[in-house]
Amino acid sequence: MKTRWFREGCVVAFAAGAIVGLAGRVEAQGRGQAPAPVVPTAFTEAQATAGRAVYRKQCVSCHGAELQGEHLAPALTGERFDRSWRGKSAGALMFQLRRMPPNSSSGGGLGDATYANLLAYLLQANGFQPSASALPSDTGALAALTIPARAEAASDALPPVAPSASGVKRLAGLTPVTDGMLRNPPASDWLQWGRTYDGQNFSPLKSITRENVRNLKPAFRVPLTGGQAMPMPVVHDGVMFLLTAPDTVLAVDASNGELLWRYQHTPTGPSSQKIGLALHGDRVFVPTSDLQVLALDARTGALVWKHEVAPVGAPGRGRYQIRSAPLVVGNKVIQGVAGSFSPGGGFIVGLDIDSGKEVWRFNTIARPGEPGGNSWNGLPLDGRSGGSVWHQGTYDPELNLIYFGVAPTYDTLPLLKPSGEPNVTSDALFTNCTIALNPDTGKLVWHYQHVANDQWDLDWVFERTLAEMTVDGRRRKVVMNSGKMAILDALDAATGEYLFSIDAKTQNVITAIDPKTGAKRIDMEKWPDPKRPAVICPAVSGARSWPALSYSSQTTLLYMPLVEWCNEFGPGTGSPGLLTSGVGIRKVDHPDAAGDSMMGRLQAVDVGGRKMGWAYNQRAPLSTSTLATAGGVVFVGDLDPTLKAFDDASGKLLWQAALDDLPSSSVITYSVGATQYVAVIVGLRNNHINDLAATYNAFRKNHGDASPAALRSGAAIWVFAP
Repeated sequence: MKTRWFREGCVVAFAAGAIVGLAGRVEAQGRGQAPAPVVPTAFTEAQATAGRAVYRKQCVSCHGAELQGEHLAPALTGERFDRSWRGKSAGALMFQLRRMPPNSSSGGGLGDATYANLLAYLLQANGFQPSASALPSDTGALAALTIPARAEAASDALPPVAPSASGVKRLAGLTPVTDGMLRNPPASDWLQWGRTYDGQNFSPLKSITRENVRNLKPAFRVPLTGGQAMPMPVVHDGVMFLLTAPDTVLAVDASNGELLWRYQHTPTGPSSQKIGLALHGDRVFVPTSDLQVLALDARTGALVWKHEVAPVGAPGRGRYQIRSAPLVVGNKVIQGVAGSFSPGGGFIVGLDIDSGKEVWRFNTIARPGEPGGNSWNGLPLDGRSGGSVWHQGTYDPELNLIYFGVAPTYDTLPLLKPSGEPNVTSDALFTNCTIALNPDTGKLVWHYQHVANDQWDLDWVFERTLAEMTVDGRRRKVVMNSGKMAILDALDAATGEYLFSIDAKTQNVITAIDPKTGAKRIDMEKWPDPKRPAVICPAVSGARSWPALSYSSQTTLLYMPLVEWCNEFGPGTGSPGLLTSGVGIRKVDHPDAAGDSMMGRLQAVDVGGRKMGWAYNQRAPLSTSTLATAGGVVFVGDLDPTLKAFDDASGKLLWQAALDDLPSSSVITYSVGATQYVAVIVGLRNNHINDLAATYNAFRKNHGDASPAALRSGAAIWVFAP
């Protein structure tokens, strides 16, 4: 048995979806009044010590032992804390604390003194010193105290941008992005998430080849403001557009890194970790942390329109979150919304492209009395949550269908045991489903559930990759998806008919797959039980997570960035965990099939031959999407931290470049003039990266690695060229 390290698990104290907008709402209660004075937030050493014990019991499973943030929960120290809470009243932070844990409809329940102690510990962890005065537990008294802002952060306003003459010319040369371009983009551009509607993350550029990739060198580096994000830049006519933290849109000359314009949105709450933005016509479409979609002028960054997908006062608004990039189809801007802890769950909206007005809405939690409504074990609608749509959608123009993945619920206890009612199941539709919608109306055309009643948070929410291939002698359009267990399911894109599965062998929950229906047989020894330990592989962050796969029709190989890690579910500390079934989640020993010091695996999947292809195993976990190119090269970033290039047919390592911070985005390629570039963003944080980094550091230490930690030079765009 080899040892691998995983996160300690207890109760979530914050949820990323739960904090959006709450601070702004509390502050808004006092609008029109003088702001609270900026005074030290007094607390005693005893309070902070007691709060530390509370944190380790209730919060560490989601926020990490060092408050670094993991899984769904944000970091509670550093820049994230500064931007979220400095300059706001201590009452605003206490208001949020009292709503936690979020597993019940009201949250809370830890007691006033306990919350005050926890608040004291958070303040101490962020550099505030204890005193002889105790921190009050009353929210009203705390409202009179303001958490001091850092001197250098007194203003978040950024200076205006004045592009050079060449930059002005570059912006003036931007052509409108047409429907035809989105369907068949110029080879030089990376016009949308995944580059094309099919989400293949494949570029037809081939100036960079297996033979010359070794000549890649840094072309330029653009520093960015740090924060929470996992973006995929887009490039059009030599201009790179990027949504970075905190809710800031940049237009950059893609040939030299010159900043051309900047739009800064100030959300009413903390910044959420977002995947990207979209282009169409002469506009850039941007999701925000406070549940808005913006349309900006692509040449100037000026605001054209904005629309709130969940207006202030809407039920459950404080627990919604937007993370994915908009998907533009015809005259609709389509946006997924996460609702992990919101009664009624997540949804998808279609907005009018000219005005932003909502045209249609599809709810991803089946309603009582509607198709699928009897699949929630008899729960009323306000007892159903989850069904988040936080990853990217794809589109088939010929079939006129959009495809999204739907996440599970974390409120798993009500689904753990069947109700026994006739004609009632606990499948929990439409969680863990591929859904195909008509983009004009938002109507459901078909759905396929990959795993019903997910009790492990091993969801299937990620991108749906579209491709044409021969299946059983017949040419078919196929939609493929790999969930956290790294089992690839392939469906007929027109009908949702199950076609085949390929298992990357990173999981131990599914023992068999029906070859006709794709139904998964579960090892019931792995069914969560707070009284019985069970090793669950992969870990709840997944063998694969948000970093996207890529597919090459030239090789018929799909390239997966995988992490090999596991958890133990079982007896906890007496408190429920992120999943309300009550299981604790702990680090465990894991038999390491790839060697005693390997966590990362780049896995090629031969979808043409329905089998595993080549694999490249390495110590460092992979942390970015993969990028496949017509030059026969696959790129991926990892926590070494490096950007690497591989032969797409053999898996041979061809090139690598050291980076100065952790790569935490999607890798893209584009060309300006005769030069092909490869770009990756480093230094931005998100829950998955935080979880990976903390686990990898412990893993290295456990294997006797005394080498210094990687440089942390801050967020930046790294761009390479021959």
